[in-house]
Amino acid sequence: MTSSATQGIKTVLHPVSDLAAAKAVYTALLGVAPVADGSYYVGFEASGQHIGLVPGGGPQGMTSPVAYWHVPDIEAKLAEVTAAGATVKEPAHDVGGGRLVATFTDPDGNVLGLLQDR
Repeated sequence: MTSSATQGIKTVLHPVSDLAAAKAVYTALLGVAPVADGSYYVGFEASGQHIGLVPGGGPQGMTSPVAYWHVPDIEAKLAEVTAAGATVKEPAHDVGGGRLVATFTDPDGNVLGLLQDR
């Protein structure tokens, strides 16, 4: 019944109120410098995971960290989880470089993310 297995959680985005202060803390925590360092996003690669800092929750208005499950076909996985009872919060869209992201909520309102690299 499963359309495709996920590739696991490889990306976690954290909403932050002060990007510079958060960058300092996450740099100390992870022990690496950011690989992406802009006014709208700071991203780290650490031990095979991508940790991102999003000021003000970004366009999706995140209020808590969101874990992104990497999938080979984001539209198929969205269809699969909504058929199982999930609700799409943010439809799949390109965030640059051909990377697609989407978010959905489980029946308890927890926000989960999907990510597909083209």
